[in-house]
Amino acid sequence: MSARSGDHSLRPYIAGPGRRRKRPPYSPFAPHARQYGPLGRAKRRTGRADPVRDDPKIGVPKILVVGTCDTKRRELAYVQELIEKTGLRAELLDVSTRSPGAGARAVAACHPDGADAVFTGDRGSAVAAMARALEAHVGRRDDVAGMIGLGGSGGTALIAPAMRALPVGVPKLLVSTVASGDVAAYVGPSDLCMMYAVTDVAGLNRISRKVLGNAAHAIAGMVEHDLPAATDDKPAVGLTMFGVTTPAVDAVTAALEDTWDCLVFHATGTGGRSMEKLVDSGLIEAVIDLTTTEICDLLAGGVFPATDDRLGAVARTRVPYVGSCGALDMVNFGGMESVPAPFRHRRLHVHNPQVTLMRTNVDENRRIGAWIGAKLDACEGPVRFLLPEKGVSLLDVEGQPFFDPEADAALFAAIEASVKPTDRRRVIRLPFAIDDPEFAAAVVDQFREVTG
Repeated sequence: MSARSGDHSLRPYIAGPGRRRKRPPYSPFAPHARQYGPLGRAKRRTGRADPVRDDPKIGVPKILVVGTCDTKRRELAYVQELIEKTGLRAELLDVSTRSPGAGARAVAACHPDGADAVFTGDRGSAVAAMARALEAHVGRRDDVAGMIGLGGSGGTALIAPAMRALPVGVPKLLVSTVASGDVAAYVGPSDLCMMYAVTDVAGLNRISRKVLGNAAHAIAGMVEHDLPAATDDKPAVGLTMFGVTTPAVDAVTAALEDTWDCLVFHATGTGGRSMEKLVDSGLIEAVIDLTTTEICDLLAGGVFPATDDRLGAVARTRVPYVGSCGALDMVNFGGMESVPAPFRHRRLHVHNPQVTLMRTNVDENRRIGAWIGAKLDACEGPVRFLLPEKGVSLLDVEGQPFFDPEADAALFAAIEASVKPTDRRRVIRLPFAIDDPEFAAAVVDQFREVTG
């Protein structure tokens, strides 16, 4: 596209009267962006088809500036202007539900049931429906180089789902009045960045101008300085880790990193969901799930729970899978005062002032083992699940506070009883603790077998 046809991002690099030609830096707005930008890379890896492009605004890569123009037009226009002053392109996307203009109605029309499903007159249902419409609208585009949103509690809830749906690596920044609290519900298993607005997003003043200016330049910087695709062809493997399984994961990673791109996820609930989202997306081609501890918190009420869909991506995609019982000896709570009263008499360990661990008992381990076994039994891809008989974490070895062979035995027996072995699916006992070097070596051997 020439500068005359509207690609303002390229004008500084095109020679003209009194103008010296510059060499353009890498940018997702350059002509090659659709091949090498973050969205293009993700779509190539996931195999997503090109969307319908009947909207004349769709096609030129740009940063979407998203918010409710009926209440925040000045602030949104300010952010859009600052982005465009950097030489990048920005499109203001209106998601108003109370006094919608043509832009908001166009977004609402992307709702599966049409715009009438959005503009119901009820604010709560309208926000939820517009969120669904926005996600669909963004999902049909192939020109999103980045996305920035502004909102209070309602706007944040409206915009966040569409941002989460963008592939990992596409810059996404949400300036929000609720960003100083627990933002897990908004961020989920994505790389969404949230920035606290400090003042309400209601007018331009000495504070909001600075905060919104920083946000505008942050998203512009993320887009402008997008890293080029990796030059190696190593496949990606996802690994799960906790502090008490770090020696095992470190040893496995060291053995595989020459041939695999090792992506390690902290098993805090969100970590497992992030890994499985990437498995579903086709961006992770194998899994070494040594640390399944999130299942303890799911079944026993801890603060780092998995969802009921844990291991679902492995079953759906049939990726090669090697798993184990890492940190299934513990349920996570906050500080000691946060431990629920019914558990105060249990075996507790203060990991740090903000994290208290509760040792799982025999009954809990039977339930955990049966749950894992049922999930493994649904997997038709190559599966190996390794049982470390000498301990499932650094705390579960002889002389440590969570050492409990009876509880571990109940866990192992429940897993074995719930899994029907086949030539592709096996449960294997090993006479080592999970963090022993011999256990890591066995993990590597089994992984090479299922991926060979």
